[in-house]
Amino acid sequence: MDELEKIRQKKMKEMMEKMLGEKPKVEFPDHPITLNSSNFNEVLKKYKYVVVDFWAEWCAPCRLIAPTIEDLAKEYAGDVVFGKLNTSEEQGIANRYAITAIPSLIFFRNGKPVDKIVGAIPKGDIIRWIRKNMV
Repeated sequence: MDELEKIRQKKMKEMMEKMLGEKPKVEFPDHPITLNSSNFNEVLKKYKYVVVDFWAEWCAPCRLIAPTIEDLAKEYAGDVVFGKLNTSEEQGIANRYAITAIPSLIFFRNGKPVDKIVGAIPKGDIIRWIRKNMV
């Protein structure tokens, strides 16, 4: 699906909701959410598609892909929610998902992890990975 078609579908959905007097049930952020032990499970339950960026401040490759994650959060707002989890501060969650290298991105569908990529991956590869997992 190209970008123009995606925008068209989003606008059509908004118009239909307006015509039917319905309001969107869930607000989708257009920026990465900071995740921690108090909100991690809630975010996974609330949204169908969530990409979690496991990172740390001391990690240079993590800082390298941070702008890409910001861009993708804007581009996929309304479809995919992006979250950032600092592995130095949330080691328990990182251990639960076997994070042994960062940056690691895990794609969650309906609260369950379905795919994982590790490393500073180019934006185009991340987009293909997201699309592959949105089924």
